[in-house]
This record gives sequence, C-alpha cells and structure tokens, in this order.
Amino acid sequence: MTSQNTQSEAVRSAQQKSLDTVILSPRITEKAAMGTTGNVYTFNVAPDANKIEVKRAIIQMYDVTPTKVHIVRMKPKAKVTRGRRGMKKGYKKAMVYLTQGDTIAF
Repeated sequence: MTSQNTQSEAVRSAQQKSLDTVILSPRITEKAAMGTTGNVYTFNVAPDANKIEVKRAIIQMYDVTPTKVHIVRMKPKAKVTRGRRGMKKGYKKAMVYLTQGDTIAF
C-alpha cells in the first residue's frame, strides 16, 4: 500500500513541476492589451501544452478560474531582410477567458 502512495505522490509532484513550465510568459502586445478589457489574457505557452494543462497552470499561478481556453499555433514565416532570406520563429499562444470580476496583474 505504501508503494502505491509514494508512486501517486511522485506523479503529483511531476505534474506540479510540469505546470510551472507550461506558461512561458504573458504576451504583451497591443492586440493582447485590448483583449484584457474583455477579460481575455494572452500567454506564450510551451509547444507541447494543451488546454487542460494551461487551465491548471493559470489556476495555480494566478489563483483565478478560467471559463475557457483557446490555443493557437503560429507557424514560422519566411522573411527577407537586406536581401537575405530567413525564417521568423513559430510559437504557440493561449487566450485565457476569465469570469467578469477576475483579473490577472502582470
């Protein structure tokens, strides 16, 4: 019985560690700032993150409960600078919707 308890505790601690790495940073852009008036907050998230992990991480980090989470994968784009071709890095972002009274302070 004790071996099962230690295994489940190990799994829970691994989940807690992984939640810290799910949200990379808040996304501070003009478009994201306009969304905060409607209780929509935008975050850069890990490439392998899903909606459930993002929701759990928001609850753990900011003590607010999201009503819904949308995730968008932005693909890399080709750029030309001074005649040289390159790629703009792709990323993954999450839009987190909160209830009317909740706010997140960055």
